[in-house]
Amino acid sequence: MLLVNDFLEESAARHPGKLALVCGKERLTYGEIDEMANRLARALRQRGVYRGERVVFFLPNSVELAVGLFATLKAGGVFVVVNAGVKQDKLMFVVDNCQATVMFCGAMHAELATTMMRRVSSLKAAILVGTPPPGAACTGDGLFDYQTLLQQHPNRLLPRTCIDRDLACLIYTSGSTGDPKGVMSDHSNVVFAASSIIAYLENQSDDIVMCALPLSFDYGLYQLLMVFKFGGTLVLERSFAYPVQILKRVEQEKVTGFPGVPTMFAMLLQIDLSEYDLSSLRYFTNTAAALPPTHIQKIREMFSWATLYSMYGLTETKRTLYLPPDQLDKRPDSVGIAIPGTEVWIEDEEGNRLGPNQVGELVIRGRHVMRGYWQNPEATAKRYRPGPLPGERVCYSGDLFRMDDEGYMYFVGRSDDIIKSRGEKVAPKEVENVLYGIPGVVKAAVIGVPDPILGESIKALVVSSDSSLTKQDVLRYCRAHLENFMVPQIVEFRKSLPLTSSGKIKKAGLS
Repeated sequence: MLLVNDFLEESAARHPGKLALVCGKERLTYGEIDEMANRLARALRQRGVYRGERVVFFLPNSVELAVGLFATLKAGGVFVVVNAGVKQDKLMFVVDNCQATVMFCGAMHAELATTMMRRVSSLKAAILVGTPPPGAACTGDGLFDYQTLLQQHPNRLLPRTCIDRDLACLIYTSGSTGDPKGVMSDHSNVVFAASSIIAYLENQSDDIVMCALPLSFDYGLYQLLMVFKFGGTLVLERSFAYPVQILKRVEQEKVTGFPGVPTMFAMLLQIDLSEYDLSSLRYFTNTAAALPPTHIQKIREMFSWATLYSMYGLTETKRTLYLPPDQLDKRPDSVGIAIPGTEVWIEDEEGNRLGPNQVGELVIRGRHVMRGYWQNPEATAKRYRPGPLPGERVCYSGDLFRMDDEGYMYFVGRSDDIIKSRGEKVAPKEVENVLYGIPGVVKAAVIGVPDPILGESIKALVVSSDSSLTKQDVLRYCRAHLENFMVPQIVEFRKSLPLTSSGKIKKAGLS
């Protein structure tokens, strides 16, 4: 019975002196990370983290985040990573929804942590990371310094309390209502998904993987988990905001694996790569949105020695499909076949299985089908439905697909209106709620429009009673109230928006 924390513990036992993590100027071995995680696990246990208790991480990509995730698992807890750019209201929603016991955050957020402990009764402690700004109050009931805790507790492994059916993490994903839903992933789900992906990527312990994706994004999170499982080295970056620096890092660390999303690859294709020695790269992976065939062709021309994997997945199953690289020339617009050890098919609205060249909803069966949504039985029942075997549940993706005569899958569209932009899911309702907070806005509709770089651009259609309201005003307000990836790229004023018979804005046909 393998647990997710065994990824670290077994790699540390096999080669404790091997370089596991490169992050900024820090370079840590498996033995060092395992020791830090053991110490931190004991600190968490003293602060109420037992089997099944939730621990929220409001941190950017960092050593402290990586260590904290494994420390939580060692203590028997469930980790929840929240994007470091999230606004206070959404953070509060997640902490309250999952009834977290402990929260990790930067020392600059000490006051916020204190406020949250007052408002969320389950939250008993906040562990502060980094140096506080001058004059900030970082002491008080429930506030603890990360480094001090590491020094106070011994390097001793806690007794194991979990089995593989216990939860390992909650990954919050936006829904069509705009409220994030926590996808429940148990240890066996994560172990299976990681193992299946490692199998088709053919990862080995000498692989060095670059991760410039946030660990709050399951695609980024699994880079950490998979690397620690196969015993490689992870180069963890804060973001892809400075691609030239990332390329230099690839060259310096001799990176072999590069996971990206279409936005990242579009940026790479605009850079003169002749200045960098990128010959160490063995493979690229892409998911979140399909790469345009023209980008696939350019990537393969620029990196003729490397292998490109096009993939499709959703948080509710982690990874679902991958295109074997030898099929790229024959069907570049396909996202492939089921990942190893799983099964997929297409159904119509009546539940009938469809054949080649028919469009329907993709259904997924396998051990990577997650447990459901945290404290949301209605949404769980809609997404996870009875499968072929008694007592089994399969995942209905909500996405429309077709397959060719050889069984390769092609993404057609979404059955709901979730927008995928920059590799992130955006709920239009959440953006619309912010737009309605702008004085003068009478009606608002947010839609996704195709974009060769972003996957989809976010377009806001606004009806305003204030003729002086400008696009710049709308964007300024959105930037102040939304994460960066949720801010519309396009703002268009309309005199009116079409309505349904029930008085709702009719989005069908809007562009």
